[in-house]
Amino acid sequence: MTQVDYETVAAKYRPIFDRIAESAVQREQDRVLPYEQIGWLKDAGFGAARIPVEFGGDGLSWPQFSRLLIELGTADSNIPQALRAHTALVEEHLFHHSKHDRSVWFERFAAGQIAGNAWTEPGAGGTATVLEETAEGLRLTGRKFYTTGTIFADWIDATAQRPDGSTVSVTVSTKADGVTTFDDWDGFGQRLTGSGTTIFESAHVEPEHVSDFETRFPYQTALFQQILLITLAGIGKAVQRDVADAVRERKRAFSHGNADLVRYDAQVQQVVGEITAKVYAAEATTIRVAESLERAYQTRLLDDEAQVDGKIAAELESGQGQIVLSNIIPEVAGALFNVLGASSTSAGRALDRHWRNARTVATHNPFIYKARVIGDWVINGNEPPYVWSIGVQKKQQKETDDGGVPVAAGQTAG
Repeated sequence: MTQVDYETVAAKYRPIFDRIAESAVQREQDRVLPYEQIGWLKDAGFGAARIPVEFGGDGLSWPQFSRLLIELGTADSNIPQALRAHTALVEEHLFHHSKHDRSVWFERFAAGQIAGNAWTEPGAGGTATVLEETAEGLRLTGRKFYTTGTIFADWIDATAQRPDGSTVSVTVSTKADGVTTFDDWDGFGQRLTGSGTTIFESAHVEPEHVSDFETRFPYQTALFQQILLITLAGIGKAVQRDVADAVRERKRAFSHGNADLVRYDAQVQQVVGEITAKVYAAEATTIRVAESLERAYQTRLLDDEAQVDGKIAAELESGQGQIVLSNIIPEVAGALFNVLGASSTSAGRALDRHWRNARTVATHNPFIYKARVIGDWVINGNEPPYVWSIGVQKKQQKETDDGGVPVAAGQTAG
């Protein structure tokens, strides 16, 4: 992929980011999903930012694309996460294009089509969604939750099982008969990502839109985590922006403060400086992980051993980034209230959205387990896991079957 000038590409999208930011607070307060805002991005070709220029995209590398998504996340943290599955499906086709022509998908993405996801299922865990061959062709039946971004999308990147038990990746049109998506995500943060339920009722699937799950591009788990790091970094930059603006404009000061104007109060300046430093570290970490993803992407032209090395490095680096950002960005989002006082809790300003959003993103794929995985690698050299699910484990299921107390199953957000 030919290196392009970042500022030239970013300049095309920044006016749209500004428009998105203008309505972010109002949409948060009224819980209005960003259909219109994502439509602006689709029309501008944002979904093809990683696609090579010769196929109508912007040709951005992973570090460049991460910078662009951080800018978008600063405007509205919901939107990079809503595009998370789309980013992964684009990468799937980019990675395999050197061996199998994926230009048809590149053309779709360049035309503004985007994808959502349908991987996670409620209940006991695993994949109960079934892809079957019928007299009318392939049909998909099942129920998925945390289908982030699907409500805005043209395509759905789904997982399913064939009757023989093999797991497959399935790309389904959102316009296919039997596909229904609900906005029933009820989290206290990232409320506008469209992370609700999608139901497939004998939905039609084209045979060419099915592949073995095990052939997916090798670093996809790290990529999914990277989008969450990007989202956290964007939240941090939004906090830095909002706290600086609020302090600069503030006229009232505490009688026991250190200056007549809060903007000149040394203690307030210190807190804002600490916020800024943590946001700097978060963004730098995110870009460092992006470099690891770029190296993993470049292994598509190399042998299997190089691809394994690339995915291990990307997984470990994204996990380390997750551990750090999952702590410091919620801290940053809470610290702004220390300098702005009780008036900052006004619902009209919606500053609490930054902490709620950061805390919600930080719950994904619990970082306490990532810390253990990294420690195991450093100490014992054990390779990290790349695919996991959540649900009733076998031992717990047996206890339930034997009449014990059932253990509730849950899922991590998409």
